[in-house]
Parts: sequence; structure tokens; C-alpha cells
Amino acid sequence: LPAGCVVPYSNMAAPGAAAAVLVQYVVLRGDLARPPRSWPLGAVVAQGCHAALAAAHAHRQHPDTCAYLEMGGAMRTVVLEAPDEAALTTLAETLKQHSIDHHVWTEQPENVATCLALRPYPKDQVHQYLKKFKLLK
Repeated sequence: LPAGCVVPYSNMAAPGAAAAVLVQYVVLRGDLARPPRSWPLGAVVAQGCHAALAAAHAHRQHPDTCAYLEMGGAMRTVVLEAPDEAALTTLAETLKQHSIDHHVWTEQPENVATCLALRPYPKDQVHQYLKKFKLLK
């Protein structure tokens, strides 16, 4: 495990018990890729990457983040779509009210909120806050 990481509680389940499914949720603004904005696909993907890395870095010593990063190729990431900046901001406020660790990526120098990513969480702890968002297409 990385320095500062401890054995996550999800790996301490009783023998035969299922461990928590760890997922990192990334919520991108769908309006960025459509007119009138029409950002290039690569630029939109970069926003998601920035947000995901920032959230993981900020919470790098959390046991769930450590366990998630140790999963390597088995990591699960779900990319959802917020219709616009207002929906992204509302989600960020909801997550903050419920003490859900996340990071809002704000593109500079435009100062535009483009994406939000949660640190890795057991799916059942955070899915309720994200279920109204559809998979990004």
C-alpha cells in the first residue's frame, strides 16, 4: 500500500462476506460538448481526468482511496452527465451537505466549473445522490 495508507475496512469483511464495491463517480457537464460551446472531445475528457485525479489526490490517505488505487486494472469508474453548470453546482451543494468527499474542477482562466468527481466510495454509500444523472454519452 502507498505510504500513509492503512488496510481498508472493506478488506476486513468476514470470510465469505462480499467486500464493498468501490467506485469513483465522475460527473461531467454534457453541455460543454454541444453547441453553442462545442468543446473538442479531448478537452471534455481532460476535465474528467483532472477532477478524478484531484479528488483521489485530496483523499489519497483515505482507506477507500488506497484500496481503489491498489485495484489497478480492476478499478471501477462511472462517468455521468450533468446537463449544465447549474446542475453540477446543485450536486456539489448536496454532496457538501451530506459530507460526501468530492472535488469540483474549475477550468482556468475561464473560471468555469466543468466537472465534479467523488473520491472512491462504496457504491451503496453514494449512489442515492447520483441516481438522477444518466451515463455520459
